[in-house]
Amino acid sequence: MNLQDLNRIRQIALIAARHGFGEVTDRAGVWRLLGGRKEKVEVSEEARRESTARRFRLFLSELGPTFIKLGQVLSTRADLLPAEFVDELATLQDDVEAIPLEAIHAQIREALGKDVQELFAQVDPEPLAAASIAQVHRAVTLDGEEVVIKVQRPGIAQRIDADLGVLRSLARLLEAVVEETGIYTPSGIVDEFDRAIHEELDFINEATNIRAFLENHKDRPYLKIPRVHAALSSRTVLTMEFIRGEKINPATLAEADRKQVAQHILEASFRQLFDDGLFHGDPHPGNVLLMEGNRLALLDFGVVGRLTRPMQETLVMLCLAVALKDSDSVARILYRVGVPDSRANLMGFRNDIESILGQHLPTTLGQVDARTLLRDLLDLAVKYRIRIPKEYALLSRASISTEGMLRGLYPELNILEVALPYAKELMAGRYDPTQLQGGLMRTLLRFQSMAQDLPTQLSQILMDLETGKFSVTVRAEQFDKLNENLRSVAVIAFLGLCACGFIVGAFIAFAPRPPMYGNVPVLGIVGIALAAALFGAVLTWYLFGGRFGKLRVTRFLKKRNR
Repeated sequence: MNLQDLNRIRQIALIAARHGFGEVTDRAGVWRLLGGRKEKVEVSEEARRESTARRFRLFLSELGPTFIKLGQVLSTRADLLPAEFVDELATLQDDVEAIPLEAIHAQIREALGKDVQELFAQVDPEPLAAASIAQVHRAVTLDGEEVVIKVQRPGIAQRIDADLGVLRSLARLLEAVVEETGIYTPSGIVDEFDRAIHEELDFINEATNIRAFLENHKDRPYLKIPRVHAALSSRTVLTMEFIRGEKINPATLAEADRKQVAQHILEASFRQLFDDGLFHGDPHPGNVLLMEGNRLALLDFGVVGRLTRPMQETLVMLCLAVALKDSDSVARILYRVGVPDSRANLMGFRNDIESILGQHLPTTLGQVDARTLLRDLLDLAVKYRIRIPKEYALLSRASISTEGMLRGLYPELNILEVALPYAKELMAGRYDPTQLQGGLMRTLLRFQSMAQDLPTQLSQILMDLETGKFSVTVRAEQFDKLNENLRSVAVIAFLGLCACGFIVGAFIAFAPRPPMYGNVPVLGIVGIALAAALFGAVLTWYLFGGRFGKLRVTRFLKKRNR
């Protein structure tokens, strides 16, 4: 760890303390790592008044682009944070100054290998948008076509990599001293962020996503996807077709137009989920434009989600279970699709789901607030330490954004009426025997394979029983703890016998020998003291060595330098 990293950690610790998170840095041993005394920082008055979620957002915002992007990524992962934090982080905005036009020209020249004048007839000096990672400008190609150029900020990749190194160091330090880190370790969260941010930094990934969306929606006239100019794009520069449109404003639309736009949004969403298996991960109003004829245009494909056929089928089954208030099925589906961190209390999970469904489904489905329902279900999964796959968490975020737009446009729209045909089609395909890829054929094939293997497996079990080779391994946390306790008792008893032996041996060896203090042999007393000290040191190391090891910075540094 170099001096620059240590200075960055110090800056993070000071900002954290100012926003009321000083206790976390203290427990993590940040000041010990920095090799100095803790610096006193007054908690701001704003931090004293605000909620923890808001203070966390302000903390990330003050730390700069990397941490702002971390907050934005976390806002799409309702499986990682409580709903209050997700809502707060969703408001994080990049507050950065625009890059000078000369720097934009230099970045384009470096990325595409030619001067801007050789590639574009014109580049608008005023940016359409300036964010922490990239800046967007309107331009005109040499062929006279209007385009937009997304240009990555110079040096942003290096700055993010440096901050990622610091984040990993802090994550490992937290793991070394803080036990209650949740079902996702700090290092695991940093790794997830690393993958997400590097995918976003590589504009080739976004270009690939755009082409996939363009292919999927080519026969849907109500939706427009911009074309990518491959010859004018690279890892750090992305040139796309310019689309004329405006943000959706329900106040300026007639009722018939609002209904049609809402139907188009819903139709596009269900097509992405149930037909394509590729959906827009951040369909907020800023990424959806309204064109002439109530057509829609989608923008910004840096965050997308992918659903396999089994995941689509699971999604339909989950929606049906929720609609039928079948808490047992909802619990089992979530438990099956998730990855339990440990053995979950399925009965308690089911009871809590039943309570949530009873709270959110009192009357008709048309009156359900899906945003709150989804958040409560994900919060419940976190409570029971069930790791929901990130695709479902991203889908939850996208669904919440879509529902918000629909409610603003046309609250009377019957979502179930639109969704039912897609669900029927998906389930019919699953059980259609004429479809070789249908779920029924796969199920029958699995049953046939199981029927063929079952006699052999049963024969093997019977032979093992007959020859005495059959064994059953049972593992339980209680037995493991009991085993550890018995071993601890045995070690303590052994150490006690050793200590007694040392004490008796010391008296025998040193009792008749000078020097004497009165009638007490000094060497005997020293021997007893050494035996007691040895016993206490070994016992302390055995009982608490693992915990003390967590506080050693050297252990953390060795792990960091591997």
